[in-house]
Amino acid sequence: MSTKVEKSILVNVPLSIAYNQWTQFEEFPHFMSGIKSVTQLDDEHLTWVAEIAGVRRQWDAKILEQVPDKKVSWAATEGATNAGSVTFEDVGGGQTQVHLVLEYEPEGLVEKIGDKLNVVENQAEGDLDRFKTFIESEGYATGAWRGSVGTGTASDEPGIETASSSRGDSGKAGISGKVAAGVGLAAAAAAAAGVAASKKNRDDTADVETDVTLTPADEALPDPTLPGVDSAEAGVTLEEDPVLRKNRAEGGSLAP
Repeated sequence: MSTKVEKSILVNVPLSIAYNQWTQFEEFPHFMSGIKSVTQLDDEHLTWVAEIAGVRRQWDAKILEQVPDKKVSWAATEGATNAGSVTFEDVGGGQTQVHLVLEYEPEGLVEKIGDKLNVVENQAEGDLDRFKTFIESEGYATGAWRGSVGTGTASDEPGIETASSSRGDSGKAGISGKVAAGVGLAAAAAAAAGVAASKKNRDDTADVETDVTLTPADEALPDPTLPGVDSAEAGVTLEEDPVLRKNRAEGGSLAP
């Protein structure tokens, strides 16, 4: 199931400056907190590396349409499933309305949890706020490309169907060891609570006292600001977590 996000922001710079800055894709990490790098391969193709909610993902995207001072739209082609567009409107007085539409499909447990918590929606809103701060503080664009891509006649926003070739392609996604540990501990705590409740229901006459400590939400759930490392690269698993190993050796609980 896909999720659609729409956000707008008013920036206090002329239309051409706002548009010119947005087309400097390799500058995105300056105001998009989840983006680690963007590499522009040619006029139509980009490679993205992002980390959101502790999940590190790399994907390729193709620019479907780019019309100077009007619109940039794209769709992923490999490594993730997302598509969207950014449109620009001159509202007068040296101000520009920037409108972002993004549709994506979360993959894997952590991304699906993040989707339920509106992590991507909050990220998009924060990124637009940071774009506003960035361009207004500069007062000019760091570069410009005034070329066009596509026919310039498309009126509909590209949906997830335009990224169908990459649907289910999670081969380039990775989860950080810390997030994996947090999710694992949360699941263990929930299972312990379920076992305790079942035991108490079976024996109404027994005096069963159960002390279950759940991992706090801010520790158990993914942290959007977490500096993650792909577990395949770092070689980190729950079984290798030093805190858990130490606790087991001392006869302690799973919780650190």
